[in-house]
Amino acid sequence: MVTDPVLLQTAADLFPNGISRYAVGGLLVGLGTVLIYIGTGIPAGASTFLESTLSYVSDQSRFQQYVGSRDWRVVFTAGIILGGLAFAATFQSGLVTSSLYEPGTTGQLYEVAGVTLWMTEVQPWRLFLGGILVGIGTRIGKGCTSGHGVCGVGSASKTSLIGVVTFLTVAIGTAQVVAALGVSP
Repeated sequence: MVTDPVLLQTAADLFPNGISRYAVGGLLVGLGTVLIYIGTGIPAGASTFLESTLSYVSDQSRFQQYVGSRDWRVVFTAGIILGGLAFAATFQSGLVTSSLYEPGTTGQLYEVAGVTLWMTEVQPWRLFLGGILVGIGTRIGKGCTSGHGVCGVGSASKTSLIGVVTFLTVAIGTAQVVAALGVSP
């Protein structure tokens, strides 16, 4: 079977920075999800972190359902944060190089005491507002994009399939409207 070169070129045009970085990232996320499920029996997802953490200080039944897994969820969330910091300190700062990532393309590099650091160009109020909206969305959608997108779709959950199609459609539409209004990071 020969693949249509026009179809391949169209697919390649969707990834102007190349497809390998996305393929490697997706492979690592998928591998991590499988390892977490095999090791704990819990689908990986971060949206229950706040509720599970509140189980340490609240006796309300809503939060107590997470007592058995709350320690694991804290470690999982800390791993997400530390992984992001490690990536920023190595690849984004240019300390470690790879053909899969060009340092400093999504923010600014600056020097502090001989150490190269990376900082996003997105204003803090936008990050804060985005975080609040994502938090509200994950509660309404009964899960986060990664939980539904990776674990839910991977397990053929109808709820997750509908959720992923819904939030991708809304996100793409919102991004197009915002870009048309001239808003940029």
